[in-house]
Amino acid sequence: MTNRLRIAVIVGSTRPGRNAAAVAEWILNIASARDDVVFERLDLQDHPLPILDEAMSAKASALMGLEYDGAHTAAWAGVIAGYDGFVFVTPEYNRAIPAVLKNALDYLFAEWGNKAAAIVAYGAQGGARASAQLRQSLGELHVATVATEVNLMLYSDFENFKTFRPAPVHEPVATLMLDQLVGWAGALQPLRAA
Repeated sequence: MTNRLRIAVIVGSTRPGRNAAAVAEWILNIASARDDVVFERLDLQDHPLPILDEAMSAKASALMGLEYDGAHTAAWAGVIAGYDGFVFVTPEYNRAIPAVLKNALDYLFAEWGNKAAAIVAYGAQGGARASAQLRQSLGELHVATVATEVNLMLYSDFENFKTFRPAPVHEPVATLMLDQLVGWAGALQPLRAA
């Protein structure tokens, strides 16, 4: 492969005191053992988007061949279009993903499509409900999610719910998840090229 795959590790929370940044760094550290793929941190804090303000849905715009209205939307589209896959790091807030992550997803359609994603979730129940919700949204965006995911418990993987101290069992799961993600991202290249 002449061009290495590019995978974004998306920090899916912008809340002050968030744990997502530390979890993303942990994933990036595990991913650094690979030399066949470029993994990059993509922090939603660095890409502030207003609550969805496009006149048309991204899916309708894509189907009709329309341009986005906002410069911020076009800039976000340019960022996402450059990646072959994603690792979403998300907390679970009230049995769901954070609003900022859902908003970032909803801004675009075509730019997400025919790519692969993995999910690292955390919360009182390991972020399982947020992960399920995220899978549903990603499916609608034509993003293939890999089966293996990392589920971190606030009670056992974070000291005082703040300091990230993952149990050793999570690293081999994360490695397997990344292997699956890279495989799927590569397999979907012909669809992205078409």
